[in-house]
Amino acid sequence: MSRKDTAPGMRLARGVCRYLADAGFAPLTEFAPERGARVDVMALGPKGEVWIIECKSSRADFTSDRKWQSYLAWCDRFFWAVSPDFPLAVLPADTGVMLGDEYGADLVRMAPEIPLAGARRRALTQAFARQAALRLARTRDPGFGRGRDM
Repeated sequence: MSRKDTAPGMRLARGVCRYLADAGFAPLTEFAPERGARVDVMALGPKGEVWIIECKSSRADFTSDRKWQSYLAWCDRFFWAVSPDFPLAVLPADTGVMLGDEYGADLVRMAPEIPLAGARRRALTQAFARQAALRLARTRDPGFGRGRDM
């Protein structure tokens, strides 16, 4: 594991991705739905639904996050993923909550559904698929796309 992968938020993202995969979702970490924004985890569900999960390793990490509300326009449901000892009362009541660690997670509060517009869903799904395919290609060939802006 790289140093970045051992950060508390990334360990939590790993457990969230395991939970999502078990639930039939295809997760992708550190996905950028638009320039200047990068979500911790975005997942496509079996029916095409889009979930965003922000992983917070501490209360300070949560309170310093000023950008999360801009992510609401890019998903059908928005969740926080936190450790079991996180003070849940500080999380907004109109968002979902997952409790987890690096080995897994559990859904403790379902987020309300606010469906994406069809055109945005299509564009987002295509960008997600493209990013996932490029990442897979890079795992098979470390020199893949070298020198190109992908």
